[in-house]
Amino acid sequence: MPDTELTAATPTRPGRASRSHRRQAWTVTGLLVVFMMVNFADKSVLGLAADPIRRDLGLSATGFGLTNSAFFLLFSLCGAMGGLSADRLRPRWLLLGMALLWSAAQAPMALGGGLFTLVASRIVLGAAEGPAFPVAQHTALAWFPNHRRNLPGALLSIGITLGVVVAAPGLTWTIQHHGWRSAFAVVAIAGVVWAAAWALLGRDRTSGAEVHTVHSGGAAPGGAGGDGSRAPSYRRILATRTWIGATIGYFSTYWMIALSLVWVPSYLHDGLGYSTTTAAGLVAALWAVNGMVLLGQAGLTGWLLRRGVSSRWARGRTGGILLLVSALGCAALSQAGRGPVTVLVLLVGFGLCGAMSTVAVTSVAELVPARRRGGSLGLMNAVVTLAGLIAPALTGHLVDTQGSDGYRHAVLLAAALLALGGTAAVTLIHPARDARRLTP
Repeated sequence: MPDTELTAATPTRPGRASRSHRRQAWTVTGLLVVFMMVNFADKSVLGLAADPIRRDLGLSATGFGLTNSAFFLLFSLCGAMGGLSADRLRPRWLLLGMALLWSAAQAPMALGGGLFTLVASRIVLGAAEGPAFPVAQHTALAWFPNHRRNLPGALLSIGITLGVVVAAPGLTWTIQHHGWRSAFAVVAIAGVVWAAAWALLGRDRTSGAEVHTVHSGGAAPGGAGGDGSRAPSYRRILATRTWIGATIGYFSTYWMIALSLVWVPSYLHDGLGYSTTTAAGLVAALWAVNGMVLLGQAGLTGWLLRRGVSSRWARGRTGGILLLVSALGCAALSQAGRGPVTVLVLLVGFGLCGAMSTVAVTSVAELVPARRRGGSLGLMNAVVTLAGLIAPALTGHLVDTQGSDGYRHAVLLAAALLALGGTAAVTLIHPARDARRLTP
């Protein structure tokens, strides 16, 4: 059966209503892209200002890693709670509250706080940002049918990329010319500006009005159970091979995200001898590659789905293969010295794996009904972001105990995790099969 879009009601003037719907859908998506940009600019501040922060606050590599890990202390728990809340509360207000709390959490460091204040502010910031990605994806995807979710899903992930691409040179310049505390002020102001725009233009699309898609694979509209029958429990959803495979694959991607934000600038500067400016440029470049790969994956996946290829191939195996190629890049990076080859394998190892974030989200969104989507994505995010708690602290310990070899071993570990994640994605993700098993 070809893809068929069904809406909750037939409008009096379908053309005008359809244009209005599309305009609002893309307005919301655009705002949420900026939301994710601010989100990851917030996260990137410590990595970009690592050297002056460590010097001014007297932190070892292990201490700096633990400070970054403090960000994730409540991140996973709040991510799960926020995702579950999005199934019951209006995501519009959840997103607004998050953005305002981000800005409030950054202010103490801009005003002169010390180590205790830094740790406390990172814990609060992590709690506020934990639900950001699943709630943003839940809000945006509700405006689109399944076969058109790849582009908006990818764009939100590209917001992550753009946040770092813009932040790396911009905040580095700010830090060099105005001190590292000024960077906290910049991202705090950005959060307030976004919150004002969202309060004026942001909208929710309720589950009952959501656009659904009927697939040839047999899944009910909107995922297992549809909107007119009893939805499966979260326990059943979390036991599916698709949820498990998507979560393992996404975990390996988030491990790479954490390393990119916290340790790659120092690795390039201290481990490989690049200047601070060059290191910031390379960080921006790897995130730019990540953005291009996200768009390419979204285009390829959408093209395959429209031609009747199952999500098992279009999503799971596409994302899994990219993770496996990234694993090879990291394995090569661990053995490379400074030079053009290092830059190439750095871009492969850290630049290709980000596409799995979109693959994981859209695979789970296809699997579950609308009224279970926020919770399912939030619970996945809670597991995945544990990588952010572990990776910075573990890498800091390796650097303190092994010196520059610690960076090499951290990259080798990342290669192993990417290989595991890619294998899980290729072998386990199969949304149509698991949606049928969840259907009553």
